[in-house]
Order: sequence, then structure tokens, then C-alpha cells
Amino acid sequence: MRERKEHLDALAVALLVACCMFWGFQQILIKATVGEVPPLWQAAIRFVGATVILGAWCAARGVKLFERDGTLPAGLLAGALFAGEFTCIYLGLRDTAASRLTVFLYTSPFVVAVLMPRVVPSEKLRPAQWVGLVIAFAAVAVAFSEGFTGHSTARQLRGDALALSAGLLWGLTTLVIRGTRMATASAEKTLFYQVAVTAVVAPFLSLAWGESWSLHYSAHAWVSIALQTVIGAFASYLAWMWMLRHYPATQLSSFTFLAPLFALLFGVLLLGEHLTVQLLLALTAVATGIVLVNRKKPVRAA
Repeated sequence: MRERKEHLDALAVALLVACCMFWGFQQILIKATVGEVPPLWQAAIRFVGATVILGAWCAARGVKLFERDGTLPAGLLAGALFAGEFTCIYLGLRDTAASRLTVFLYTSPFVVAVLMPRVVPSEKLRPAQWVGLVIAFAAVAVAFSEGFTGHSTARQLRGDALALSAGLLWGLTTLVIRGTRMATASAEKTLFYQVAVTAVVAPFLSLAWGESWSLHYSAHAWVSIALQTVIGAFASYLAWMWMLRHYPATQLSSFTFLAPLFALLFGVLLLGEHLTVQLLLALTAVATGIVLVNRKKPVRAA
């Protein structure tokens, strides 16, 4: 088995940047499709598809998903937290602006940084790393600051609360994966617990919220859902689970601040939105914060 690394190497950085790029693009896909495909029904299709693809992948590679290894309780908990996170995200998007939701969602790295050392002492952040984390989050908040203009309505505050809940649930999911028997499970099995539980839960939630079901959607909608499923819920999340098994979760989480900024960049490149100095400064600040969080501890001279 591959040994656990104490710091991110070039492979991890490359995978993280690629994942964050798609996660940023994925926000545009969801937003562009949610008007045609109801949000929770869209999530249900996505995660049912991801479960089927992951099952086929594991069958082809001989990865055992149902052997007894003591991970079932923690796996079901991780799956429930994951399902709760995406439920909060999809419902939150109905009530608050995407920019506000994004900022609140990316409080997750703070949850990981605060709680992870309690179960994995080696992942405690040094003061300089905390400074980097704060700089990165502040940069994201500044980049999305336009979404905070105007008066907050009760509905918007409800959406903000859902976004904060999603960020908390994301952080807790990472904690369960890294701090329980799940840490010994394969990346495929770790992901299977999460997408399979969500695939079971999401349809019931969709019905409870009174969404209408259909499979007769435009080609644009199906391409969007296919990308969300194959690259998002399968490939990128599988890479993320693999990295959580082999690299420090606190350092990995700091990189996720790139995702919302990539979303803004794709808005500029694909939607013709204006490129602002504010965005460029935010990108620079996030890069600085990530460098500080992932900076190796200085070696003292003897």
C-alpha cells in the first residue's frame, strides 16, 4: 500500500488543480441546468448514475465493495453527511445567490483545520498556516463580495444557513473519512458509500419537496448532467477520496478555495463576464494562502 505523505507532492497538486477547475465549472453546469431539471431530481439522476459507473469500474478492476472490513458504520455516516451536504447545496441555491452560497460553503476547510487535530494530531496547523487559511478565505469572500450587496431577506438568510450547513457537513465528512476505519478503505469503497447513500436518499427528498420527474430534457441538459456525473461525481470525487487517504486533509482542504475562483474565471471565459482587478487580486491572495498552508515546517539547526 502506498505510504501516507506528510506534504503534498507534484502529483497531488496537479490532481487538486484539475479537480478544482472542474468543480468551478460544475457550478456553471448546475446553474445552467437547474431551470430545466429540478435541483434534487437532478442530484438524484447524477448520483444514481455515478453509483452505477463506480460499480462497473470496481467490477472491472476487481475492487471489493461488500467485504466485511469494519467500515460499514463510518461509511454509512459519511454517506449520510455527504447526502446532507448536497441537499443543503441544491436547496440553498433556490433561496440565496450563488456567490453567497459559495462563500459560506467554503468555510469547510476551517471545520477540518479545527477538528482534524483532535483525531489526527499530526495534522495540527501552525500559526503561519492558519494565517494562510484566513488569507485564502478572505480572498474568496472579497471576490464574491458583490453578492453581499443589498438587504438580506428571510429567504436569503435561510439559503445562507443551508450553505453554512453544507460547509459544516463537508468538513465533517472529511473528518469521518480521515479519522475512522474509513481511512483504511480503498478510495473506490469510500466514494461508493457516499454516492450510493445519496442515490437512495435524493429521490425521496425530491418527492418530499414536490418536484416533478421526467427524463425528457434537452440535449444541453443531458450533456450537463453527464459531465456532472462522469467527471464530477465519479472521476473527480474518486481522485479526492484517493488523496484523502494518502495526504494531509488540512492541506488538501486549503486548495479547495481555488474552486470558487475558477467558477468566476469560467464566467469570464465562457459567459463573457467582466474580468476585474478584484478577481485578479483574489487569485493572487488565494495562491499566497495555499503556499503558507502547505509550507514545510522549518528545520531547526542542532
